[in-house]
Amino acid sequence: MNKTILFEFRTDKENKRIHVERSFDAAVDLVWAAWTEAEILDQWWAPKPWQAVTQSMNFREGGRWFYYMQGPDGEKHWSLFDFEKIIPLKHFSGMDAFCNEQGIINETQPRVQWSNDFEPAEEQTLVRIQLQFEKLEDLETIIQMGFKEGFTAGLENLDQYIAAQFYLRKKNRTDSRARVSTYLNFAGNTDQAFYFYRDVFQSEFINGIQRFGDLPADSSHPPVAENIKNMVLHVELPILGGHILMGTDAPKEMGFTLSEGNNMHIQLEPESRTEADRIFKALSEGGVIEMPMQDMFFGAYFGSFTDKFGINWMIHVNNQKQPTHEK
Repeated sequence: MNKTILFEFRTDKENKRIHVERSFDAAVDLVWAAWTEAEILDQWWAPKPWQAVTQSMNFREGGRWFYYMQGPDGEKHWSLFDFEKIIPLKHFSGMDAFCNEQGIINETQPRVQWSNDFEPAEEQTLVRIQLQFEKLEDLETIIQMGFKEGFTAGLENLDQYIAAQFYLRKKNRTDSRARVSTYLNFAGNTDQAFYFYRDVFQSEFINGIQRFGDLPADSSHPPVAENIKNMVLHVELPILGGHILMGTDAPKEMGFTLSEGNNMHIQLEPESRTEADRIFKALSEGGVIEMPMQDMFFGAYFGSFTDKFGINWMIHVNNQKQPTHEK
């Protein structure tokens, strides 16, 4: 980590285009997920203090992302993105347009053809973005609306998300013994909840409480916002029979929308990739797969899904220590 971050922003008025090249300090799979999964997009797409809020998203050719940007005073700007071409982990393109809350396109405002290419680049990912406009005046309108500044701030939000994910996973244990845990998400009150659980179970936190303000300073990433620094990044608490409660803050300020049902996952940590694959295949049958089992940038073999009964699961195998019979 801590590599130099590339950022180039060029306006080509002759061809009515904007070209952006931006590198991210993570592998392609994580960056691709951040650009194509609504739950992550909502965390970074809007420049603070604005928030992106997804109403619906169907990431497939012919599918659509319907969302709005909401300001601190409640003002909303609605948009539609129609996906046209998708090459997994490499490319997606489509048409972006302003609309109203019913999804009716505003023909008086600019429409933009986006083309995004993702390339691995020495443990980083380079994203090449081209925005094609129908008319020069549309390009100039977007620039006057502050697109460069807003998009730059959004990309910095994504840097912060990546840094938090990397730091969190690096804090994980390195042994390969099987373990089951429950992962809880809170809207800013993880402290209160876990101190309560600690008193009830008369236990103690494993490695204390890590906070967003504990993230190491890094000149290539934006500083953590002051109102988030004291929020909980990660905490672990043994309860009964060796079971572990894990938790994190997922506040609205960071783009999360929590509700009963999406605020808890059962996390399984099998001893091997083979066992992880077996459990994943069996448990996810008839359910909805969020992320198939795959090697992640933070040194884990990981996947997640909701089973056919609506229960959320995460499967996690630490790659750093595997039994000798495993490849």
